[in-house]
Amino acid sequence: QVQLLESGGGSVQAGGSLRLSCVESGVTAGRNCLGWVRQVPGKEREGVAYIDSDGRTRYVDFVKGRFTISQNNAKDTLYLRMTQLKPEDTAAYYCAANLGVWSCTAPARAPTNFNDWGQGTQVTVSS
Repeated sequence: QVQLLESGGGSVQAGGSLRLSCVESGVTAGRNCLGWVRQVPGKEREGVAYIDSDGRTRYVDFVKGRFTISQNNAKDTLYLRMTQLKPEDTAAYYCAANLGVWSCTAPARAPTNFNDWGQGTQVTVSS
């Protein structure tokens, strides 16, 4: 059974930084796409950053250069380093896993195709 547990959210001022963590359990070795997805109340979930089993990363345009996704060497913790935060980054951030996919292709990155989700951690950026 896959379990994902996020932490690290909080309130910061615009321009500040946060690092989110997601402890993974039950994620079997193999081809996977892991990602961070965010959601604002009343809006659909939107993908932010992704990493596949080979360590290749992808970002949506509005976070490129500001956010960094990574995993620890044991590949049991996923991180999202967020810098230069903006008020529009305010959202609940979820760690998600799409297991058994070769890489984070466009279909694999679609939020609807992630199989497993954490409970989310809130990030609030004030101006």
